[in-house]
Amino acid sequence: MSPTEVVEQYEPNFQAWVEQFGEWQTRIGFDPAWLGDYQFDIKFDWDSAGEEIEFGDFEGMPKWERRMQIPQQSVRDAIISMLSVQGDTEFGSVEQQWHLLDTAPTEYDRKSALRVMCEEQRHGWQMAYILCNYFGENGIREAEKLLERNSSANPIRAETDRPRLLGSFNEPLNNWLDFFCFTHFIDRDGKYQLKMLSTSSFKPLAASMGPMLKEESFHLGTGANGLRRIVKQGLIPMSLLQKYMNKWASTGLDLFGVDESTSAQWAYVYGIKGRFDERESSEPADREHLNEASRNLYWEELKKEMVRINKGKVEGEIDLFIPSDKFHRSVGKYVDVKTTVTGDAFDGDDAAWEQYLHENLPNDDDIAELNEYFKQEWIQYREWKD
Repeated sequence: MSPTEVVEQYEPNFQAWVEQFGEWQTRIGFDPAWLGDYQFDIKFDWDSAGEEIEFGDFEGMPKWERRMQIPQQSVRDAIISMLSVQGDTEFGSVEQQWHLLDTAPTEYDRKSALRVMCEEQRHGWQMAYILCNYFGENGIREAEKLLERNSSANPIRAETDRPRLLGSFNEPLNNWLDFFCFTHFIDRDGKYQLKMLSTSSFKPLAASMGPMLKEESFHLGTGANGLRRIVKQGLIPMSLLQKYMNKWASTGLDLFGVDESTSAQWAYVYGIKGRFDERESSEPADREHLNEASRNLYWEELKKEMVRINKGKVEGEIDLFIPSDKFHRSVGKYVDVKTTVTGDAFDGDDAAWEQYLHENLPNDDDIAELNEYFKQEWIQYREWKD
């Protein structure tokens, strides 16, 4: 725990939240018995957090350890927002994924997915702990909201008037191919978001990121390994797999937010959220294009990962590829811009465009076809090792 904390036990406000957390698990369909002996520990790496604010207008000042050290209410509000959005994604992903456990292709995949869900809940637990213990009544209320919102993709809570805050966490995961794509693309975005917060001017937030990043590496590794095993098995056609690449790559790109974001600029000014390579870069930040810079790094990483995945393909199959960053975007400057998966301007009317999307994104016929493949040995077997 923090050197500045005088007690190790959870404070009453967080204890009350923990009780609500148990009710949330039951309500969304996640059986707490699945956790086994897993413990939701609070983990801080204070050494990696740093002592001085590393960028922005407060650079060089001591990092803030308590709410009252934060100089402005606007800065406090921005930190609360960061904690809330991060926690919201963690719980949202569990709501999307838990229903897949009964149909896991192997015991290895079931246990891997369960570990992912356990750790995602721990990450949300960590964010709620900081909200409750560091930000008073406002923080407590925001922590409660983490359990009140529900992913509209949750099979039990499919019709909700309070969906998760970000679109990716309301997308349905219909099957295990969706799951592997989600953990490959969306958890990879999570790595970027966590690393950008690891240099935060608010020390408890920065100190939370080291342990979360270590756990997140397993999550995105689960996705990449799953896709490699599918490609090596060679049963599901690459043309069908490509549709899922098109779906989840564009969704992942959207998670970086709007272009020329003023909120990203202010987060940098306040020192709350840096660049992905903040500690490694010797170049000054382009504060007007922070989201674009991170998104480009992510996109380039996706392309390199796809080269690795293609190495295992069956002879004669086509290569998988990452679609253009202009294709099927819902956030940023390419919203409503009609391009092909390769980034060329689409030539056709609205009906032709809808048909193009039908042919290049997963549709009901594709899901039905996948369900037939799922009855066979569609993924390379792997043994779980404790």
